Amino acid sequence: MPRLLRIRTIILCAALVLFIYKLLPSDNAAKSILHYGYNGKGGGGTEALARYMNDAGNIPKIKPIKSSFDWSSVKFAYPHDTSIPIPHPPPKEQRKRIQHVFPPEDKKTTVIREQRRKEVKNVFLKAWNSYKAHAWLQDALLPISASSTQQFSGWAATLVDSLDTLWIMGLRDEFYEAVAAVATIDFGKSSGGSVNFFETTIRYLGGLVAAYDLSGQEVLLGKAREVGDLLLSGFNTRNGMPVDFINFERAKTGEELDIEGSVVLASPGTATLEFARLSQITRDPKYYAAVSKVMDFFAENQNKTRLRGMWPMYISMSRQDVTSGYQFTIGGNADSMYEYLPKAAALLGASSPETGKFETMSKVFMDTAMTHLFFRPMLPGNEDILISGNVDVLQVSDEEEAVYKPRLDPESEHLSCFIGGVYALGGRLFGNETYLDAGAKLAQGCMYAYKSMPTGIMPERYNMAICPDQKNCQWDEEYWAQAKAKRPEWKEHLPKGFTTAKDPRYILRPEAIESVFVLWRITGEERYREAAWDMFKAVANATETEYANAEVNDVTKIGGGQRDYMESFWLAETLKYFYLCFTEPELISLDEFVLNTEAHPFRLAEEGKGRV
Repeated sequence: MPRLLRIRTIILCAALVLFIYKLLPSDNAAKSILHYGYNGKGGGGTEALARYMNDAGNIPKIKPIKSSFDWSSVKFAYPHDTSIPIPHPPPKEQRKRIQHVFPPEDKKTTVIREQRRKEVKNVFLKAWNSYKAHAWLQDALLPISASSTQQFSGWAATLVDSLDTLWIMGLRDEFYEAVAAVATIDFGKSSGGSVNFFETTIRYLGGLVAAYDLSGQEVLLGKAREVGDLLLSGFNTRNGMPVDFINFERAKTGEELDIEGSVVLASPGTATLEFARLSQITRDPKYYAAVSKVMDFFAENQNKTRLRGMWPMYISMSRQDVTSGYQFTIGGNADSMYEYLPKAAALLGASSPETGKFETMSKVFMDTAMTHLFFRPMLPGNEDILISGNVDVLQVSDEEEAVYKPRLDPESEHLSCFIGGVYALGGRLFGNETYLDAGAKLAQGCMYAYKSMPTGIMPERYNMAICPDQKNCQWDEEYWAQAKAKRPEWKEHLPKGFTTAKDPRYILRPEAIESVFVLWRITGEERYREAAWDMFKAVANATETEYANAEVNDVTKIGGGQRDYMESFWLAETLKYFYLCFTEPELISLDEFVLNTEAHPFRLAEEGKGRV
């Protein structure tokens, strides 16, 4: 080709690209590729998306608005020890790889994945737009009546909980509109007289910290500090243990708060990630110091309980009794306590006795649960899966020294489905293939429960028949008949293997897809992503309303009805996990982030290093 013709061709191509560029909307995927390296398909990883979402030229100026009360001004009756240094994970090159090394995908796979990603995003957008239209700045949308309700103190729980999902989905305009709304929230006022410590920690503090970690918006860090200082008042007690509910007005005075006589294990045990990450990004040790003392107490008593290695479901922080209870589970009331142990090991590292305790506690509980809580159910297809049950440890001898015996109850629940992902993460983090294998079988157990029901969705709570021989389990019709005869809750329409569906609802929970997502990212096995798609179609179909998505009353039969409620975790967790199953795996990599129990991603940042 003559030189002049080549020059004309280059000029013509450049002009064509410029013409197309000017025609595109500011956040169009093609324009994003030219400017940011972000392809609008969850591609290019977190860094490319950050260049697009955090581009200073496209971010409105948002003025922070201080709340009506300054929680940092409170003089506590029992000040916190701030001498504990803030831990950080080791440098990236010294960490163990968590995610699978994914090869480049072929064009056909990309087309299918992209179509599925878009469908998840569309379901999110429908619900988000309805929240904006009918429940803006309220805690929750009622998705059938198109009205709203207050759920957790009236601080716009759904909005705060959804911030990082908006960012991850590349919804820049919606994200900064939400950030501007967050700037107006007054954490000096509450719609109720008391504040739920657990929910405020995981939804509000977790949501604000993660959104700041991703975007760097200072208004979010300011609000996170406000919530963190509010929650610190929950530790203003005689023994330094946190309350379950913070008396809102009394907390403002700095007077000692009264700890409840009995609380569920998860409440005081689910704050390490949020408080530690807040200390890391603010460089203020007071947040981590408060939770570190609590976790030291749990560590000291881990091997003194009736089921050594685990803590009972109900405990007393006022009496500092975490050993005398007899009910043990990784399900509701206890779940996130166990979830946070390996995740804290990832976020904080294990280079000192202070942080090494999280790895030790993780391994001890994981070994105990594998021995006593997990069972293989008897199924018509002889599938080799695991289900997590509950254990009661009762006294069987009245002799001078009491003798206790664990008894497995094969009752499980949707909440327990997070455990497969935790074991897979622990397997990679601690270099233990046994944990990883258990995690895979636990995740497959929940996948099985989903596909077994006519709606394609597992029930909230159910029982199954335990295999008499856990290693060589074959279907036995007579044994099955005996197992279901012992359960008055059994119903004729239940699939074989299930002896009850004690609570047949689906309340938009994320735990099953959470584990499927983690197993997909850790193993790279396509069966997990295919299961995710089947689960998404079933859930989207059964929960859809005119405005958004509602709870399902009975998943064990078609047409089981709906309930007019949509938890904030539908947008914060469930749809986020579905979405991340169909993005490129570099987006929110498990080698770069650890996700809290509300699916808020916290960056694994080395000391002195911040966000992307």
